[in-house]
Amino acid sequence: MDKTGYVYILASGRNGTLYIGVTSDLIQRIYQHKNDLSKGFTQKYAVHDLVFYETHERITDAIIREKQLKKWNRKWKLRLIEKFNPDWQDLYDRICR
Repeated sequence: MDKTGYVYILASGRNGTLYIGVTSDLIQRIYQHKNDLSKGFTQKYAVHDLVFYETHERITDAIIREKQLKKWNRKWKLRLIEKFNPDWQDLYDRICR
């Protein structure tokens, strides 16, 4: 059976630089981003705040959704974040509980 999957959006701040990713372990992956354990975009642009995530029963569905969101224009992505998290709070502590 497929693993659970998560699609997430990180931001450098409100209306800042965005990063969309997918993982089967959301807490571990966000920890890696926050602590710059992964070289690349999020480290280079200080994109560390978890502002949106979705849970999918199968990782394959999460991957499809990630690809869909990456094709969206910025305005649609911002609207999605605002609806889910109007204050642009970093949700990492919430998912760690």
